[in-house]
Amino acid sequence: MNLSRSTSRVFGAVAVAATAAVLPTTGSAAAEPVSCPQWTPRTVATGYGILENLGFDGRGNVLLSEQSASGTGGSLQRRGADGSTSVAVGDIAGPGAVLVVGDIAYFTTGNSATAALTGSTDGAIRAVHLDTGVVTTVAKGMTMPNGLAQLPNGDFVVSRDIGAGTLTRVAPDGTATPYAPSLSSTNGLAFDHARDRLVVSTTFDPETVVAAVDYADPGRAPRQVVVPGFGPLNSADDLAVGPDGAAYVALNVAGRVQRVDLDTGQTCSIADGLPLSSSVRFGAGPGWNPDALYVTSLLGTITELTPPTR
Repeated sequence: MNLSRSTSRVFGAVAVAATAAVLPTTGSAAAEPVSCPQWTPRTVATGYGILENLGFDGRGNVLLSEQSASGTGGSLQRRGADGSTSVAVGDIAGPGAVLVVGDIAYFTTGNSATAALTGSTDGAIRAVHLDTGVVTTVAKGMTMPNGLAQLPNGDFVVSRDIGAGTLTRVAPDGTATPYAPSLSSTNGLAFDHARDRLVVSTTFDPETVVAAVDYADPGRAPRQVVVPGFGPLNSADDLAVGPDGAAYVALNVAGRVQRVDLDTGQTCSIADGLPLSSSVRFGAGPGWNPDALYVTSLLGTITELTPPTR
């Protein structure tokens, strides 16, 4: 039986919590939580299927990875700032991360509960040209690729939070090699160009870690901040790097968005009451507030979070 993404995420958190309680932690000290001004939520949309991820195309639209309960028949949905809707790419099995680079939107496929249970290698990185709608395959033969980022040299990095839980570097010719092997249960990815580092979140480890992998030396132990709370019951999902250099992380099971300062080690919640939040992005393009975070959920909602005025 295929499990839905939302059901499997909650089930996975409970199952891991039951076993991980007896495991030693990584030895990292959790950051002392600080108080954050709360951001103001506004519902942008409801009624979608399971929303796994989002990315702005810079043309007035947000692209949404919409999964189905069966793991097949998903799609990349397009929603305009004016509320108009259309399908950018249809019939996708397990769409995952969305990464827009210029005129191309890259997305992962095969990110499903079925792939997690069977170890299927039907996962891929695909691309849709935003002008022509032509879809191509960049790389294939992956197991449950989840998060997606691009390094400055053009290589991609994909994450996997269940099973091996490691990062994989994918060259333009499709060659895959391990990346930052000290991290496990990896999920959210974002490259911080201002600081030349890949920011990564972990999902099902006993501690929720947000790590900064040095692009110049990815084999070196990354700088890490531990988010308070038991890892599986946080279930950190996708993340974004803000203009302030902090990581903003969707905590899926905890239902909140966490701000993590990788330089000071300080972390705080900027918004609660966002059940099964899956991905966050700062607005980009006409009609979308660049200061606001837009949050998708596995319940099919999009929420705008506006920061407090200074």
